[in-house]
Amino acid sequence: MRVLLQSARIVNRASSFHLKKKNILIANGRIAEIGDKNYSADKIIDADGMLLSAGWFDLGTFVGDPGLEQREDLTSLARAASAGGFTEVAVLPNTQPTIQTKNEVSYITQGNESRLVQVHALAAVTKNCKGEELTDMIDLHQAGAVAFSDGLKPIWHTDIFLKTLQYLQKFNGVLIDHPEDIWLDLFGQMHEGPESALLGLKGMPSIAEEVDISKNIKLLEYAGGRLHFSKISTAKSVNLIRAAKKKGLHVTCDCTGYQPLFLDSELENFDTNFKVLPPLREKRDADALIKGLEDGTVDVLCSGHAPVDDESKFLEFDQAEFGMINLQTFAAQLATLSEKIKPEELILKVAENPRLLLNLEIPLIEVDQKANLTLFDPHAEWTFDGETNLSKSKNSPWLGKKLTGKAIAVFNNGKVRLDE
Repeated sequence: MRVLLQSARIVNRASSFHLKKKNILIANGRIAEIGDKNYSADKIIDADGMLLSAGWFDLGTFVGDPGLEQREDLTSLARAASAGGFTEVAVLPNTQPTIQTKNEVSYITQGNESRLVQVHALAAVTKNCKGEELTDMIDLHQAGAVAFSDGLKPIWHTDIFLKTLQYLQKFNGVLIDHPEDIWLDLFGQMHEGPESALLGLKGMPSIAEEVDISKNIKLLEYAGGRLHFSKISTAKSVNLIRAAKKKGLHVTCDCTGYQPLFLDSELENFDTNFKVLPPLREKRDADALIKGLEDGTVDVLCSGHAPVDDESKFLEFDQAEFGMINLQTFAAQLATLSEKIKPEELILKVAENPRLLLNLEIPLIEVDQKANLTLFDPHAEWTFDGETNLSKSKNSPWLGKKLTGKAIAVFNNGKVRLDE
């Protein structure tokens, strides 16, 4: 099928068409033409006001496959991801069994050559993500793991953290860390502050994240290597990482699309859909994340997609698991954030920076290049409900609500998904 995107604004730093408005013809899985002509096509999309970039890449999606397929399997993940604008996702190792052998990496990545949504493996740093014994990271790297992390769990063992930084330097690998002092957060239900006191819930103090970031930056300074902090959430975390970058350390970070937009006050009605990890924080933290996105301290935006089945989520608040689904609704957060930050800069944090971090090729928007693309309309209005939700889980605060901002089309591996 020949698809013509009319008057799309191109966001692709290496392209000669970067920030230019052009007509783009996509045919047979490749970019056939870029220019000002109205090329003949089977499908024409009026893309005026929309942004065309390399296909979006989500860094650190949770999938239950294998072991917890009732929450999300690879098929439902791909459906939700493509509907949300993602052509590639990197999945966390917290499956059952853990992604810690060549077989598990192969299970995740098989078929990537022909998938619309390619799935990459983040392999475990420690066996079963327990933080006690290192995995065979060189073998896992050779098997196709794109980075190393204990996913939803912090690497709490200082010596193992240090050795991992040293070990990964053999192949310029990156360590992705979930910054949290588990003892300071023990039994915590939400951010520690006035709201947690009013609600009578055990708090999770900001220092639980910040002390871990401070310690691990010191270890990075000592050992060298590359370190990425996943889903940061506090103002001081942003400041610590900003200072480390100024020192020349190879440190990067991401935050979820929803973290700068919601505050801990959302929990006043004990809605477990807002129970996430790290927890929603206070206004000063949200403002600091927006500033970090603006000045480049926060390198990557991610969905934080964490599906949870009804039996584990819709319980009394202190019994409910953490997490929300967010692949399909991420674009609406991007649209909201673009009211404060240039949309082109935000797009780069989901289309190009994740690939730079993982040493993966960034799709190029030029004639005769493979089409790995996302077309984003920041003004499209739509409703996220039981019909449009393609995830197996429904732990989302947006379910049943009208949203603004949507991925209109994705292209990859000769396949296309259009928002009809």
